[in-house]
Amino acid sequence: MPKPTLWSVNWRLGALLPVALLATGPVPAMAADYDVLIRNARIVDGSGNPWFRGDVGVKDGRIRTVGRIGNASATRTIDARERTVAPGFIDVHTHIEGGIERNPRGDNFLLDGVTTVITGNCGSSEINLAAWFDKLDKLGLGLNVASLVGHNTIRAEVMGAANRLATPEEIKRMQSLVDRAMRDGAVGFSTGLEYIPGTYSNTAEVVALAKAAAAHGGVYTSHMRDEGLHELEAITEAVNVGKEAGMTVEISHLKIDRRRVWGASDQSLALIEKFRREGVDVVADQYPYDRASTNLGIRLPTWALAEGKIKERLADPATRRKIADEMKHNLGQMGEPDYSFATVARFTPNVAYEGQTISEINVLKGRAPGVDNEIETIFDLMNAGGAGMIYRLMGDVDIERIMRYPFTAIASDGGVTQLGVGNPHPRSYGTNARVLAEYVRSRGVLTLEDAIRRMTSLPARTFRLHDRGLVREGMAADLVVFDPARVEDKATYAKPHHYSQGFDFVLVNGKMIVDGGKLTEARSGQTLRR
Repeated sequence: MPKPTLWSVNWRLGALLPVALLATGPVPAMAADYDVLIRNARIVDGSGNPWFRGDVGVKDGRIRTVGRIGNASATRTIDARERTVAPGFIDVHTHIEGGIERNPRGDNFLLDGVTTVITGNCGSSEINLAAWFDKLDKLGLGLNVASLVGHNTIRAEVMGAANRLATPEEIKRMQSLVDRAMRDGAVGFSTGLEYIPGTYSNTAEVVALAKAAAAHGGVYTSHMRDEGLHELEAITEAVNVGKEAGMTVEISHLKIDRRRVWGASDQSLALIEKFRREGVDVVADQYPYDRASTNLGIRLPTWALAEGKIKERLADPATRRKIADEMKHNLGQMGEPDYSFATVARFTPNVAYEGQTISEINVLKGRAPGVDNEIETIFDLMNAGGAGMIYRLMGDVDIERIMRYPFTAIASDGGVTQLGVGNPHPRSYGTNARVLAEYVRSRGVLTLEDAIRRMTSLPARTFRLHDRGLVREGMAADLVVFDPARVEDKATYAKPHHYSQGFDFVLVNGKMIVDGGKLTEARSGQTLRR
């Protein structure tokens, strides 16, 4: 029998091949090299380095390739046409509890280029983070969500709104709750020391609870006791907590919120820099607006709010006068002539008040203008359950100086909104767009590269989000594509319910969630547990 040649073997195999194919079904299509391929981009990689031209290839939720990509197939190819590709923005200071359950996609954040938020700030968080994270995962998130555990929440769970120092036993109970939250995935511990009940604590209590978070590698963030006349003392307290607990410190929404001391941010930043030179890892975050947003109760002395008995105290004539006298004194300390700096953002008993200042509401109620009558109007609103407020408090000199400080991250202090509901602060819609349009493009306070660094790698570094915040191979594919010449914040104080424009494409964990400036039905966000 003749020996088979190589040609005859190949021929026989070739003759048999169609039979084999018929037996096993059709040949599967070759998988694309990339799920998403972004070409012809100016890449601002989040590090602060200058932009460079290149392509970005995404596969299986990760950035696979950064640079010049030759012939390659992709399920979706985007021609960036010289637009900027940057890491998705990380908003380190949000308050999404309550809002994210109504809108788990987080539309207002996504359309402002944000792909990850950290909530639980200012001492307020969910008490059972494990259950809350599970709930969010089942809802299907558009954003990535991480959370701090809040001091006020923990203290209220153990002590209610008691105006006193904690006992050793109560501190142990609070420490156990912080420990549980950290084991459940919290990224750190937050305080809101201007708010009840945290304002009734001393530094030793805060340090004790911070140490429980530090044992798990957590970060300490603080809405400090004061952001105006006594800010230096407040910064010192915040830094000392971090020093004693051995933690990174992030000072929340750093500002000067008293007209009397506008311009004093140079002293605050000098103190922060002094602590950094001494070896304390302390940074800050900031929103780019001259108005703050919080509740109406913060205008009253904190002792009047203890135990939730404000109505009883206002009903007593002598106590009512004492509260009013302290409010007038505080107003003078602020350098404000009246309450025209205070605008109602949310008041469910009478939505007609929303968007009106306390001075305007006072007149609407038929009272004569003046501080005494405006305080009575505030008492009326407090007796009706209080109100969400917007306060005009900051000056441009301090805003720009704090923004220039290299270790200031950009953050909104905002929440997930319901389009058209209430009169919220525009920061919930336009924080990042405002920085890029106003402080980069118009004023030149920051370069584009440095602004992006403050929105991406700086917060990722502070909160140890090791696989986010940079356009690097192997990192999570949270990306934003935009035109720096066209990006614009559209939300104003008068008309806040407007999404930012110019963020054309947003990817969260490799999935397109904003496509051509429009939201998709993708739900690729995750809870990020420490």
